[in-house]
Amino acid sequence: QVQLVESGGGLVQTGDSLRLSCAASGRTFSSYAMGWFRQAPGKEPEFVATISRSGDSTYYTHSVKGRFTISRDNAKNTVYLQMNSLKPEDTAVYHCAAGNIISVVRTQYLYWGQGTQVTVSS
Repeated sequence: QVQLVESGGGLVQTGDSLRLSCAASGRTFSSYAMGWFRQAPGKEPEFVATISRSGDSTYYTHSVKGRFTISRDNAKNTVYLQMNSLKPEDTAVYHCAAGNIISVVRTQYLYWGQGTQVTVSS
């Protein structure tokens, strides 16, 4: 069992930056690939970024590539999502997730956090 708690969300303006954190407890954090997903009101959950267990492989959805960076610190049991040049369309609840393989598919992830709200005003 892994417990995930996100933090770092908030209300920002277009062009601002935020760094989301996801702290994990429970079983060995480094044994899981990690992902970030987001869900905007009235929309389906959307894959954002994923990172391998060691952190040497990452993958992003096209709309955030070049603006967002996923990273992890296995010593701190934490995964991060650095979000730069934020746009109103980035507004959503952001969830982190842990799974056995690096994946863009939501159902491949086993454990989920409750989410943190990111709101970008125009």
